[in-house]
Amino acid sequence: MSQDKIGRTRGELLRDSGPDGLITRGFLRGHGWSAEMVRRRPVIGIANTWSELNPCNGGLRELAEAVKRGVLAAGGLPLEFPTISIAEAFVRPSSMYLRNLLAIDTEEMVLASPIDGVVLLGGCDKTLPGQLMGAASAGKPAIALAAGPRPLSAWKGRPMTVESLWPLIDQRRAGALDDAQWANLEANLSCGVGTCNVMGTALTMAVVAEVLGMALPGSSLLPARSASRSAIAEATGARAVALAREGTAPGDIITKSALHNAFRAVCAVGGSTNAVIHLQAIAGRVGRHLNIEELRALSESTPMLADVKPSGSMFLHDLEADGGVPALMGRLPHVMELGERAGDGRTWGQVATNAPSVTGCLSTADDPFGSPGSLAVLSGTLAPTGAILKRSAASPRLCTHRGRAVVFDGVDDVRARIDDPSTPVDADSVLVLRGVGPLGGPGMPEVGHIPIPTRLLNKGVTDMVRISDARMSGTATGTVVLHVSPESAVGGPLAVVRDGDWIELDADEGRLDIVLDPVEIEARARKLPQSAGVARGFERLYREHVMQADTGCDFDFLRQVCHD
Repeated sequence: MSQDKIGRTRGELLRDSGPDGLITRGFLRGHGWSAEMVRRRPVIGIANTWSELNPCNGGLRELAEAVKRGVLAAGGLPLEFPTISIAEAFVRPSSMYLRNLLAIDTEEMVLASPIDGVVLLGGCDKTLPGQLMGAASAGKPAIALAAGPRPLSAWKGRPMTVESLWPLIDQRRAGALDDAQWANLEANLSCGVGTCNVMGTALTMAVVAEVLGMALPGSSLLPARSASRSAIAEATGARAVALAREGTAPGDIITKSALHNAFRAVCAVGGSTNAVIHLQAIAGRVGRHLNIEELRALSESTPMLADVKPSGSMFLHDLEADGGVPALMGRLPHVMELGERAGDGRTWGQVATNAPSVTGCLSTADDPFGSPGSLAVLSGTLAPTGAILKRSAASPRLCTHRGRAVVFDGVDDVRARIDDPSTPVDADSVLVLRGVGPLGGPGMPEVGHIPIPTRLLNKGVTDMVRISDARMSGTATGTVVLHVSPESAVGGPLAVVRDGDWIELDADEGRLDIVLDPVEIEARARKLPQSAGVARGFERLYREHVMQADTGCDFDFLRQVCHD
């Protein structure tokens, strides 16, 4: 890096006494800042992913104003800037396809701008992890604040969170919801801005940021557009000033132990499988790696404490009332590294000392809501480098299962044949969807939650073993094995599965196998077609450099050399 770039990336442009500094300060004064204000230090950027194409992040404009108040009160200069914003429901082919672009956008804006630190305002599934990845690579002091969950909806007079949508979609397919009910569901699905009001990917990643020490303690669960979230936004702005003065970078905070804590927290709240990919990507940005063996050991030694949807029965506000993440950390002292730093600079041990001890939604390690292993980390002949099963949302009877494969090549094939009477499927079949991984999707779309065939739904079948190299919404449930790696598009074993092959799942032993002679697997693999080339632009960059799920689907040239 040139000396000029080093100077500019440290926020020194606004300190410059020559022409460059004069021009920069002069332009800011034309925007309404006074001579005194443009000389305030430190300068704190506010990376905002607000967008009308992202309702989950719709409250971030107001939060940005609250962050600015905190920066100003602490003596800093706040300067807000936009980056791209990725909404799960609005982006095709997949929001994951653009996560690395958001990370690049964040990194380059943080590096190129004359700021000393940054507040990351994110919400929907890919915004917060992309921002954390970019900020980790940029290396400037950073702290995140999530958008917060939206209000509860209602359906037929009862509270409804978004995970209720998936069985209702199945009812529509089976003809149990008429047009009027379908229209009413649309009107009642979302009752305000904010992220999904359930422990889906967005809230899981807010928990991850908090546990990593990259967000203030107690910030994850506060409702969007609430007074409490505005207040913590002010505190976040003030903390950004303190971090900039200390010179504390994300790499100083995101230690191996902090990453372990974060993964344990995901297991303890029955969090989204998507968080595993994002954590691996964040780890790679600071030169660390979470391998399959350590993830399995962490999961199998972490009890599930939170009775919260979609894995449980209660709501996010119930978990918040029980003390949220600080209380969760305090109830797992035997497995959490409480000497790691929280986002306010204290250790987690100090934070947890003052956490509430209410027991309702949040149980204790002595009497947990669920057994250890809520996220089953699998490997075997069908997934040599790993796969994930959200066991807390699966049917226990199916977590050990042997069945014949029914194979679908892509989403269009599922749509065309899932309800075709000629498709050879029964309740014991294993539905296999391939060609939808990091490259095949592209971007691992959330299509791994393969629908149950209508004729089986009508017989009362509500769950089946499903296997895919895709992802699944963090709000969905079922015995769905995801992130099979290597994916079929790069010649992984999933590519050689044929209808009728026997597949074995044993979540207790962490196994996912195809019952085939290795010689036959190799013979089938030699006959696989070669993947076609790509044309231009970001798609070309993506296809040439994206990694597999077990390394977080990051670009190979953006990861640091592992120094664990």
